[in-house]
Amino acid sequence: MPPNVAASSSTVPDPHPSDASGRRGARVLAVCQALYTSSVSIDLTLTGLVGYTLADDKALATLPFSLITVAAALTTIFASFLMARVGRRAGFVLGAGVGAAGGAISVYAIFHHSFWAFCAGTATVGVFQAFAQYYRLAAADAVGLEAKGRAISTVLTGGVVAAVAGPALAAWSRDWLAPVAFAGSYALVSAFGLLSIVLLALFYRDHMPSHVSAAVAAGPARPLGYIVRQPVFLAALANNALGYAVMMFVMTATPIAAVACGHTIGDGAQIIQWHLVGMFAPSFFTARLIRRFGVLRVIGAGIVLSALCAVIALRSTDLPHFYAALACLGVGWNFMFVGGSTLLSQSYRPSERAKTQATSEFTTFACSALGSLFAGQLLAHFGWAVINAAILPLLGVAALATLAFAWSRSRVVAAAAS
Repeated sequence: MPPNVAASSSTVPDPHPSDASGRRGARVLAVCQALYTSSVSIDLTLTGLVGYTLADDKALATLPFSLITVAAALTTIFASFLMARVGRRAGFVLGAGVGAAGGAISVYAIFHHSFWAFCAGTATVGVFQAFAQYYRLAAADAVGLEAKGRAISTVLTGGVVAAVAGPALAAWSRDWLAPVAFAGSYALVSAFGLLSIVLLALFYRDHMPSHVSAAVAAGPARPLGYIVRQPVFLAALANNALGYAVMMFVMTATPIAAVACGHTIGDGAQIIQWHLVGMFAPSFFTARLIRRFGVLRVIGAGIVLSALCAVIALRSTDLPHFYAALACLGVGWNFMFVGGSTLLSQSYRPSERAKTQATSEFTTFACSALGSLFAGQLLAHFGWAVINAAILPLLGVAALATLAFAWSRSRVVAAAAS
């Protein structure tokens, strides 16, 4: 991949001269990210099993988990425009409150053995996810151009704690409300939402005062159609949306495929746990890699690693290959997602933030939801090999979009130098 390049010439510089308060905000958001990702990790670990226990039709067992992503996709546009009006902190507090309610509804559903109430609870947690996905973009918007990648990485480091602790927390809390199994785990999801509210209310502040935000929002904005046709936006969207879709597609199928290949349920859970570590642990150094090698090289490495997941998985179905494939997928997702988010933050002016981010996040969640929904069906009908082969064309599209942006930017630089 070519070296890093700046955003398109139409992007205006970040209006915030000091990054100190933005860095403090990123650290608070990293803790909130850890709490949110822990909630998702508990859902990822248990929701399929709880759904199977509650559903009369066992074919619907994965529906509650899929509804998390579907609800997030349907809510993400609303979340962006709401926060443009009321501010990031108020929006994040609202999202965490909804997450706490979702955990409580899930507890109620388990106690009353209601599958559809459980679906309502997990869908409500999906609304929390829609708001929480803006943590990284809020951190990026609060700092200057050169610090955006670092701010995004700082927030995503919170996911490392959840990747390691989430499955253990799910097991530890499952009997809190004995004799009803698993209700305690969803009570913990509710508690994480409440703790996020406290942290956001006490320690997080919107980077710009409300009157300054209003003045910026009232500035000149380009049409959305123009923004989304920019090569920088298309590259950002391709890596965010397709990277997420590929990751969800393979990850959702993995536990079922592992068991079908003769491994235990515990093996499947550990594979996912190390996959989650691969997703978030690189955030400790991804920003440094971007500064040293450039965002496009890091994105390119992410695409290659994601493709390597498919190659490894196609070679063998023994346990080491499952671990290696899912670890590559996790690291590849991180490089594509941090790199894509960095490009996204360079693609809009401050007055265009809400609509641009809403478009990107909605598309990302929609692709993720499709990946999650179709994984089980394709696995059942065509098998694990087809699941992995199917991701290669999608990664090819992401690579082409990234190369197109690099070529477009090189032409702009060459024209400016002549």
